[in-house]
Amino acid sequence: MRIVVLTKPVPDPAAAAERLGPDGRLDRSVTPAVINGNDEYTLEAALQLNEAHGGEVTLLAMAPANGTETLRKGLAMGAHRGVLVTDPALEGSDAWTTARVLAAALRELEYDLVIAGFDTSDGVGGVVGAAVATLLGVPYLSSAARIEPDPARGTVRVRRISATGFDVLEAPMPALIVGTQLLGAPRYPSLKGIMAARSKEVVSRSLADLGLDPGAVGGTASRTTLTDQRKPPERGATQVVRGSAAEGAKAITDLLASRRLI
Repeated sequence: MRIVVLTKPVPDPAAAAERLGPDGRLDRSVTPAVINGNDEYTLEAALQLNEAHGGEVTLLAMAPANGTETLRKGLAMGAHRGVLVTDPALEGSDAWTTARVLAAALRELEYDLVIAGFDTSDGVGGVVGAAVATLLGVPYLSSAARIEPDPARGTVRVRRISATGFDVLEAPMPALIVGTQLLGAPRYPSLKGIMAARSKEVVSRSLADLGLDPGAVGGTASRTTLTDQRKPPERGATQVVRGSAAEGAKAITDLLASRRLI
């Protein structure tokens, strides 16, 4: 099976150093980049499918030129190769532009499945996967907790999380799947994998390579505009209730009643 995993280098959440620049965009120079956490779960699912069915796992990312360094971790986990779409004109891209660029890159790749993470820690939009599927005209299977392809039949079955439990969806391949963390915890790269990642192929593609107009992407073409930004309000004083369970319950209900809006 040929599987493409969409990945995004994001500021390391563990560094807790995220901040906005003067232009209102995330300043990515203040903290090192890592693979988006949810993308690691989908990569783990892709690697397990590869172990079961054979084939190739390709990482696809849209990022600055140093995104190659971040892709190396995914290659160390077991992915076979990486494709990095990078171009100065992509700076400031929103979800719509990102989806257009990734879809253009996927049109040049052969795949049976495309797997994307539920959302990213820096944007938390969760819409790029659906947009890419729409642009490509392939089936879109969301919130997957289990992925069961049937290469012989050319179909894939997904157990999708729902508000009442789960749904079972089946679609022909190629298809795009958005996974959840229920797919399974990602593996740690082994020393052998880390060494092997150094020699694995990472191909860089520009907008010209994809036949895209630089004027139609990036910040100038963004459909999302930042209109305001403000810090959260200071945390108020803590109220401690001491006494019996009944006294505590009454204090809580009185507090909720005092803040009731209607």
